[in-house]
Amino acid sequence: MGKISFRLLLLPFSWVYSSISAMRNWFYDKEIWSSYKIPGKSIVVGNLSVGGTGKTPHVDFISKLLIGENYKVAILSRGYGRETTGVKEVEVNSTANEVGDEPLFYKLKYKEKIKVVVAEERKLGVEYIQNKYNENEVIVLDDAFQHRAIKAELNILISDYSRPFYSDFVLPAGNLREKRSGKKRADIIIISKCPSNITPEKRKEIQSKINLPSAEIFFSKIEYGALKPFRRTSDVKYKNILLVTGIGNPKPLVDFLKENHNIEHLRFKDHHTFTSTDIAKIHQKFNIFADGDKIIVTTEKDFMRLQDFEKCNSDNYPWFYQPIITTISEQQKFNNYINRYVRKI
Repeated sequence: MGKISFRLLLLPFSWVYSSISAMRNWFYDKEIWSSYKIPGKSIVVGNLSVGGTGKTPHVDFISKLLIGENYKVAILSRGYGRETTGVKEVEVNSTANEVGDEPLFYKLKYKEKIKVVVAEERKLGVEYIQNKYNENEVIVLDDAFQHRAIKAELNILISDYSRPFYSDFVLPAGNLREKRSGKKRADIIIISKCPSNITPEKRKEIQSKINLPSAEIFFSKIEYGALKPFRRTSDVKYKNILLVTGIGNPKPLVDFLKENHNIEHLRFKDHHTFTSTDIAKIHQKFNIFADGDKIIVTTEKDFMRLQDFEKCNSDNYPWFYQPIITTISEQQKFNNYINRYVRKI
């Protein structure tokens, strides 16, 4: 029995899960359960599904936009996969184990230009930012679309082009965290990881299926930069790549690398915490997986968790990571929307 057929057998469990999440949302919608309204400007970037929609590159894109407009920006994340608890500020010398891979990525990229805080209880994280950095102008909340205990002013929903929420089911039969109707809380919907040749007709079809006149709809795509070595001195020729990923949906990267290289893929679960044993197995695989010129490639997010392993920085194993850039259709329109919101009194 195929995977899809098996998951459809789980639909009765999805109806139970869906009913529970719908009841929870109803309590918040009717204000029976209260939400903490974040003072000042706040932007949520999230999704309806579990992982793999490209949320991190969009948080990065929005943060870069705001920093470029000279706003004082803070990113608030749960810090998924970290070994610590409570409110913790991310520093440039933090580790992924302490703060999570995504928050560390944001901090290392923008350094003193941005504040990054992790907190399971987002309200406590908001209060930390506002008490310590009262000059802060915008808080960008990473993956808080379902965190109804707090309420941001602007909600951005990301949905993967290849797995749109309107064609999916609630867990466990599908990948949705809540019913499709959760889209109604979104002010902006971005269809991510679109092919470069997406047609105007296809965009109209997707907009029709989303069917949410109250939201602005944009389309984004991924562009890949040049591979970057873990060690600055790394300079090797290669035609074979051992790809190591611990992200939700590595397929776009696999497809991109396959265009010009022979690929063998070692896939770990999303936010996987790599161990010395994992590194040894990866290196053992690297030794035998291909003859000739070869390297190990991982994602920029996984690099945050792998860079501290001494064996990943040795001369014996050429580790590289793949930077990505997100571009958004009608980018000026999107930029103007964000700017108008932040400037609005």
